[in-house]
Amino acid sequence: MSEINTAAPHAPVQLAIFTDFDGTLVELAETPDSIDVPVSLAHELERTVRELDSAFAVLTGREISDIDRFLAPLHLPIAGAHGTQRRRADGFVEGVDPAAIDAANHIADAIRPLTAAHPGLLLETKEGAVALHFRQSPDLQDAVMLAMQEAVSEVDGFTLVPGKMVIEARSKGVNKGDALRAFMREEPFLGRTPIFIGDDVTDEDGFIAAQDLGGVGIKLGQGTTAARMRIADVASVRALIQGLSDIAARDRDETITH
Repeated sequence: MSEINTAAPHAPVQLAIFTDFDGTLVELAETPDSIDVPVSLAHELERTVRELDSAFAVLTGREISDIDRFLAPLHLPIAGAHGTQRRRADGFVEGVDPAAIDAANHIADAIRPLTAAHPGLLLETKEGAVALHFRQSPDLQDAVMLAMQEAVSEVDGFTLVPGKMVIEARSKGVNKGDALRAFMREEPFLGRTPIFIGDDVTDEDGFIAAQDLGGVGIKLGQGTTAARMRIADVASVRALIQGLSDIAARDRDETITH
């Protein structure tokens, strides 16, 4: 498996870049709301969006509204809650299945007694999905998994996905890979070569989808992965994205000149 060069070798202009958020564009933190989002990040991504003709999207476990808040005033194409939510490049937001919303609410209600008994646990409720974080109480991992398994067994059509110190419940058949494929069927992504960058188990479907479509999956950090390339850290991800933006700008300028 190759290590990615953040200097970014010459690449085709027609790229579509997809990236995870937590642990990829920003460092992980103790709680979802305690992340440090550099002021410069939104400005960097705004340039990338411009140079790639808007073919840039975030595929995240967070809700769309969270990314809007962290990257304001940007209004990017986003797949939220691992693809349960999706805002297209034209701004249209696909509705979440009401049955998935009801199921997620039921799971959250079943988990609340556990979080009430253990303040170190954090229950994150989303529209159509639920996440239970145990970063501050790693000794409760087994109890968290058991509670989530029991809660999910009480609803139809949901599955569990483990992440970094978190267990998430979401609809079966919904993942970042499907979201990436949906974006790639639409403008401005249509016909481009996809690159997907992520750091967690929940990003594996995205790596596979990008590579099935002739692109590249890039995993940040260690661990078994389907991605064909790796990158070292968050700073390197941002450097890579900026490098690809530079290449797109240069190739466009050369095309105009010639």
